[in-house]
Amino acid sequence: SSEVLEAIENVIHDVLKSLAQKKAPVLTLANRSDWRNIEFKDSVGLQMIPHCTTRQIRSDCPKSAPKFALILKILSMIYKMVQSNTYATKRDIYYSDTLLFGSQSVVDNIINDISCMLKIPRRSLHILSTTKGFVAGNLSYTEEDGTKVNCTCSATVFTVPSNVQGIKNLISHAKFMLIVEKDATFQRLLDDDFCTKLSPCIMITGRGIPDLNTRLLVRKLWDTFQIPVFTLMDADPHGVEIMCIYKYGSVSMSFEAQHLTVPSIKWLGLLPSDLERLNIRRDVLIPFTKQDQNKLASIQKRPYIACQPMWKRELEIMAASKLKAEIQALTSLSSDYLSRVYLPNKLQFGGWL
Repeated sequence: SSEVLEAIENVIHDVLKSLAQKKAPVLTLANRSDWRNIEFKDSVGLQMIPHCTTRQIRSDCPKSAPKFALILKILSMIYKMVQSNTYATKRDIYYSDTLLFGSQSVVDNIINDISCMLKIPRRSLHILSTTKGFVAGNLSYTEEDGTKVNCTCSATVFTVPSNVQGIKNLISHAKFMLIVEKDATFQRLLDDDFCTKLSPCIMITGRGIPDLNTRLLVRKLWDTFQIPVFTLMDADPHGVEIMCIYKYGSVSMSFEAQHLTVPSIKWLGLLPSDLERLNIRRDVLIPFTKQDQNKLASIQKRPYIACQPMWKRELEIMAASKLKAEIQALTSLSSDYLSRVYLPNKLQFGGWL
């Protein structure tokens, strides 16, 4: 906490120094969303280069002055929270003055900018993310406040903890971890008792694009148990994008890649090549939209696809067919095909990439 306070004090000191010299204070932020500032490293994923391009948030420019003021406002809130050892969610910060902030995305963006500027992970700033992810299966742990969580006992789901760094006493006999893209598939596998039927496993879903806590938990479980991690996604560009976030990280959070990515993640399904192999009926497949085509084209250009020839091939199959499929397409074969046939065969015979 003293490191966080010192980092904030340094920023304010520079602001005061500029004012004393009768100069307009300026804050320098890294261009987080610029691909030119990102390098791909096999062992980490997408990470920010040390000397990246920056932009200046000036206090004397009508366009950037409001952002300058909001950064100082949120810095002061963080400073008070760290001093008093209290925590707030991003939503708490937004609702503390909705008129001032204007929207939740403004707050989220500024918090990421501050984290990147100070080179301090977001959770050390005493800001908690609102969690939407779920976890189930062969896992028990103790939360920071002493609450014992045991996912092993039943088919109930548990929300991913809001302070992943604080959990301890992690115990699991799981043989693998399965990341499921969607909540509906996750619930279906739970109803089919998938976590215990085949061999003990841990199942996690970020319910779409994963939030920070879900990504942190996947990384923490992988660090702790060193078990294989598989993904089960829709066979569409959106599903591939989500899988890449877990495996390689996102451009906007590349400054924190080493805490968030699991480069050993394997693509278990639904593979575009599976659609033909399993003779999935054409009428349950969905034609590509223009948006799908653009998304797929942008994924194919990314640096990590070049070193994944098997993934590249699958994306080419998808691009050529211009068709996508949800995991639910497997129910056209039989209602429990996913848990009874598809996943057991894949896991037994190594049908992953």
